[in-house]
Amino acid sequence: MYVEELFGLKGKVAVVTGASKGIGKTAAVGLAKAGAEVAILCRSEPKEALEGIAAAGGRGYWIAADVTDEAAVDAAFAEIARRSGAVHVVFNNAGICIHEDSVDAPAENFRTVMNVNFFGEFFVARAAARIMMERGIRGSIINMASMSGSIVNLPQWQCSYNASKAAVIHMTRSLAVEWVKAGIRVNCISPGYIATGALDEIPEEYRKSWIPMIPMARMGKPEELLPALLYLASDASGYTTGSNVIVDGGYTCL
Repeated sequence: MYVEELFGLKGKVAVVTGASKGIGKTAAVGLAKAGAEVAILCRSEPKEALEGIAAAGGRGYWIAADVTDEAAVDAAFAEIARRSGAVHVVFNNAGICIHEDSVDAPAENFRTVMNVNFFGEFFVARAAARIMMERGIRGSIINMASMSGSIVNLPQWQCSYNASKAAVIHMTRSLAVEWVKAGIRVNCISPGYIATGALDEIPEEYRKSWIPMIPMARMGKPEELLPALLYLASDASGYTTGSNVIVDGGYTCL
């Protein structure tokens, strides 16, 4: 019972962005299993996530929103506050990556990645913080960073992605200090290579080269990010803010 009270999210409202598949879908279901009501923000209906939440006996719903559209994000959070009455937890997960040589890459591609990965996370964090502050909620905002914010990936080139995630890590620290007096904790998770359906779009030669560089000699599973997420979302991490939790099988140790 003590563990459930410490890590449980009963009575909490959690918002997850980009939960139509992969890590976001797993996170949405995991937060629901921990007791939270889950509001999912993404552009297309996250059918698998909603089905998973329902199968687990949880409560969840979807609001269509593009995280790069500040007005749409603000409107979505206003709707969540109206419908659920509060926002306690945010998992800022929506993101994209483009592999390309920086010398020849169109500037627009760099802007696109930064708009989703950095500005999108900022818009979501700020919209949530405003509601938390207005209602006196001591909330938890968890940004999706990446080990790529601390290292340079090989053999693929992804400068825009790496730069965006490095920015997310420092944004997290900055907001953690700025919002601490309001009782809002801001942390981020930095996954390593995680085996999701998105990997099917990546050349096999890249994937084969990653494994020898991972001390655990395998990619992670989406479910292996849940313990870190639930820790940061729950009261168990009441004294944790501005932290970057790396879950990468030891990759950044080398």
